[in-house]
Amino acid sequence: MLDALTLVTGVAALLLAAWCGWAAYRDQPTKDWHFTGMAVVTLLALVQLIVGVVQLARGEKPEQGTTIFVAYLLGAFACVPAAGFMSLAERTRWGSVTVAAGGVVLAVLEVRLYDIWGG
Repeated sequence: MLDALTLVTGVAALLLAAWCGWAAYRDQPTKDWHFTGMAVVTLLALVQLIVGVVQLARGEKPEQGTTIFVAYLLGAFACVPAAGFMSLAERTRWGSVTVAAGGVVLAVLEVRLYDIWGG
């Protein structure tokens, strides 16, 4: 796996979490620019998903198993969009908290993906 991509995705997820956490602290729901940030983080997770699948197709194997690796890749890809959709249903500060939590979860998933691959 590309270590740099994993690092960039994790840091971007934490930045999104901090940004939405700040909005929640200020008692604001998610706004359009938050969704732009979510789109950027989701794009990074999509690139990571594609890179991971391509590496598996080339015959490279994760240390801890292909099935768990693919499951974590899919979970990482779905994490932020799911939080974004839930924040649309909750148009209060708790929507921002939901996205902040999704960013933290994505960062943790990135660390776990690194470990699963053999980092």
